[in-house]
Amino acid sequence: MNVLILGSGGREHTLAWKIAQSKNLNKLYIAPGNAGTSVVGENINISATDFDALKIKALELNINLIIVGPEDPLVKGIRDFFENDSEIKHIPVIGPDKHGAQLEGSKEFAKEFMARHNIPTAAYESFTHNTLTNGYAFLETLKAPYVLKADGLAAGKGVLIIDDLQEAKDALKKMLEGQFGEASNKVVIEEFLSGLEVSYFALSDGNNYKLFPEAKDYKRIGENDAGLNTGGMGAVSPVPFANERFTKKVIERIIEPTIQGLKKDGIHYQGFVFFGLIEVNMEPYVIEYNVRMGDPETEVVIPRIKSDLLDLLAAVPSQKLNEYPCEFNSETATTVMLVSGGYPENYEKGKLITGLNNVKESLLFHAGTLKKGNDIVTNGGRVIALTSIAENKAEALKKSYKSAETISFDGKNYRKDIGFDI
Repeated sequence: MNVLILGSGGREHTLAWKIAQSKNLNKLYIAPGNAGTSVVGENINISATDFDALKIKALELNINLIIVGPEDPLVKGIRDFFENDSEIKHIPVIGPDKHGAQLEGSKEFAKEFMARHNIPTAAYESFTHNTLTNGYAFLETLKAPYVLKADGLAAGKGVLIIDDLQEAKDALKKMLEGQFGEASNKVVIEEFLSGLEVSYFALSDGNNYKLFPEAKDYKRIGENDAGLNTGGMGAVSPVPFANERFTKKVIERIIEPTIQGLKKDGIHYQGFVFFGLIEVNMEPYVIEYNVRMGDPETEVVIPRIKSDLLDLLAAVPSQKLNEYPCEFNSETATTVMLVSGGYPENYEKGKLITGLNNVKESLLFHAGTLKKGNDIVTNGGRVIALTSIAENKAEALKKSYKSAETISFDGKNYRKDIGFDI
């Protein structure tokens, strides 16, 4: 098969690395890709949201399957674009259509979906600028801390958790006045649930699904989960408290009702479903859905899968996912993300990265990197994920941190406490 992966981050490099190992692969392309993806496939300098250019290139390269990495093209309707064009509708896209992508594209849509299908989640209400005073009143009925979520896509940064009532009211006003652009034209306020977070991942063909390994990621920039939210500073898989008993509850109360709920709602969902959960007294609740694999969770989930990933993905369009095994190993995978100085706020790009060839004990997944001549330079806030696999978490982290010390670039920063709370 000729396969095209859309995206340019660590998730896409990991998917490309795994798919490159498939016996069924002919040629692998990544648009736009990064310095790491160019080693396992061929980069194409086209944005993941430039649908017209992607159409031309997909026909030119005789692409048989498109795998969408990030959420943006899905929410903007790339699947619909391909399905509604007679020249390219024969090329399957792994990812939901625009309607299904609203599970991530709109927090309110997701909450209403969960209410309709009796899927456990936090109590909530949503507000616009016209109902700001109602929002203030709703906040007054809740106990601190207060959770405010931009309804639309805000690159993983549209969620605020605030301890003070007045600060929460001020933040609500600021959000509705455009703090996150159009994404916060509507804000969902929900009750705070206290517990440990864990993410589950399923690949659905619209009828059957395969459950991938679970993972826990670390969003805050600082140690002990302090400071600003980021796209993710590291991850661990498996997650000790997500044992067989807990996972059984997750499958019965959340995953199965979600897959069935999509069918009942007439949404032909073919792609990944990311279940962002919280464990409250060993009971699972949904915090959010994503309609693609997470990043950096992909960097620990995919390396644990023993099966041929391309076999699984290729079975999705024909709804034959049940005919293929999804096996994964029991070892622990950890990833530590190296980020640019100043991230998640202002940071500089173009910093020379050295020491990459000296990393021996970890898998290197590039996130924000660029090849410049013979050099590799930083090209984003999150730069490189260092994934290690070992018998246990402590051993895996030891390898990841050793690798983190081996690589250098100006302003390099990383969290030194990944996995601290499990």
